[in-house]
Amino acid sequence: MNMRMINFLKVTSIISYLLIILSGQIMGLPFICWLLFTIFDFGNIDQLFAALGIIGILLNFTKWKSNVLITILSLILMLSPLISRMVQVPIKMFNYLGFQVPLAIFIICYLVFIILNARNEKRLHSA
Repeated sequence: MNMRMINFLKVTSIISYLLIILSGQIMGLPFICWLLFTIFDFGNIDQLFAALGIIGILLNFTKWKSNVLITILSLILMLSPLISRMVQVPIKMFNYLGFQVPLAIFIICYLVFIILNARNEKRLHSA
């Protein structure tokens, strides 16, 4: 698989991650806004998870971005604020397409990205 496809999957998954809509009291909020607002909400446990999510995103732009272990760590870090929100809020609050579709695209694309990246890395080391 060529690098263009691998990069497309990574970019698609990150954009989907950032565009997950969290339902609010009045209107939905893109996940990137929640991450940025929450990281500066001092004294809130969600601040830790927002920081982990942002670190996970940033790992995709470091020199280690094609290392399989770093990509797996990045996925775990990016999922941590979502899992935290899903534990804190009743699960029925996430039953809308603005959350489910981008989350599914993110998870599927990122898992395929990790698999293709691992195959590519294995091929490069065996050559």
